[in-house]
Amino acid sequence: MSLEHPSRTNGETMRRVYEEILSRAPEHKPQPSIERMAHILDLLGHPEQSFRVVHITGTNGKGSTARMTERLLRAYGQRTGLYTSPHLERVNERICIDGEPLSDERFIDAYNQVRDFIDMTDEWSLKKGGERMSFFEVLTAMAIWAFADAPVDTAVVEVGMGGLWDATNVLDGDACIIGPVGMDHMQWLGNTVEKIATEKAGIIKKNSTVIVGPQSKDSVRKIIADKAHATEGTTLLRDGQELEVVSRTPAVGGQIATLRTPNGVYTDVPVKMFGPQQAHNALAALAACETVLPVNGALDAKIVEEAFGSVSVPGRVEVIRHSPTIILDGAHNPMAAQALKNTIDENFAMKQVVGIVSMMKDKQVETVLGIWEPLMNQIVVTQNSETNRVMPVDDLYKIACDVFGPDRVYKEPLMPNAIQKAVDLVDVDDETGLGYGHGVLITGSFVTVGDARELLEVKQDPRLLKPVDQRVPKKNRGGSARD
Repeated sequence: MSLEHPSRTNGETMRRVYEEILSRAPEHKPQPSIERMAHILDLLGHPEQSFRVVHITGTNGKGSTARMTERLLRAYGQRTGLYTSPHLERVNERICIDGEPLSDERFIDAYNQVRDFIDMTDEWSLKKGGERMSFFEVLTAMAIWAFADAPVDTAVVEVGMGGLWDATNVLDGDACIIGPVGMDHMQWLGNTVEKIATEKAGIIKKNSTVIVGPQSKDSVRKIIADKAHATEGTTLLRDGQELEVVSRTPAVGGQIATLRTPNGVYTDVPVKMFGPQQAHNALAALAACETVLPVNGALDAKIVEEAFGSVSVPGRVEVIRHSPTIILDGAHNPMAAQALKNTIDENFAMKQVVGIVSMMKDKQVETVLGIWEPLMNQIVVTQNSETNRVMPVDDLYKIACDVFGPDRVYKEPLMPNAIQKAVDLVDVDDETGLGYGHGVLITGSFVTVGDARELLEVKQDPRLLKPVDQRVPKKNRGGSARD
């Protein structure tokens, strides 16, 4: 029995659809197997075979690389699909066609079209002693169906967690990007960077171009290269060898980079994002587009400049206010925390940074806070709306006091009050009253960033936020694996 037609009260129907999907196993509790995904795609008639695929994994930088890849493909006139996670505010953000998230109507329609096949796959799996399809598996199946139905020329697909047994690994990437590999999700991927690299190298498929981002260890590079060499028909492109960021210069709103691929050198490309990591992400995106576009040799430099100069990624060093500067970033593991610190140091002349932090309790909280301690003059700890995994504010406060010292730490259990407190702390140190050289950095989780975005979109001036008396938790966002 299908849900009511989406033209009837779309909002209510969308809520019901999302609640049905949320009732399944969340992303942070994966079920390591791609059997269910393979089964449902078989039932659907293998829609994934109707488009080309850029498949992206790595510990950090997947979302930025995916968006740059998609934007350049679209600039070349391709119809594109984009599948990313997590979402910051609405689940529709995860599935985009031609750069636009699915509307509620199209999201509902995609769910209705695959729902019977989801039920059939659940029944098949349970009979075998397995599990129902998970939250992430259902969304992945919906994305693949929506891309085939559009139809798209190329789908840019971000791995949810790991690679080898991730739901997206039913796809055969024409280009497989493996970004920097670091320590995260150790309970699922392994307790060494080498074990994690082995899992991520699992996306390498026959006849693919394997694009490897900068890695911190030779052992990681060797694991990926060995897997590529052992896989029939692969081409290996490594950042620092076949690929190179020749130069980069910070600029207003981002940076200017010169990028080299085997097909040529792209000089003075504007990248509308901050930090050296984004120049390397742009290089990987460029190499992927050279692989899947029907172009011989180098791409048109003007099109590359136009595409990369127009990409923005919500929640990645996202400046949403000035006077004082308010920056949002979803960094939640040590590698991302260090990249964020380096980016702020390089691009923002801050006399004072007040941090607002809420993190998940399964993360390396003390290590991350230790990285940020030299950056943040004061820190306001709070609690985001992820009801199952968020670290209780009292626990976070204790860790922050150990790292920063109690005189630099403030506790506000509610996000609106935390933002107001941070702005007040900036005011205390700001003699001009204009916020110049003073910033508020909201970070620690993509859920934290999503909460802040919703609050600050409603109130144009954070000083207008009023304290609230009670917390009204939102529905679990699906327990994003990346957070």
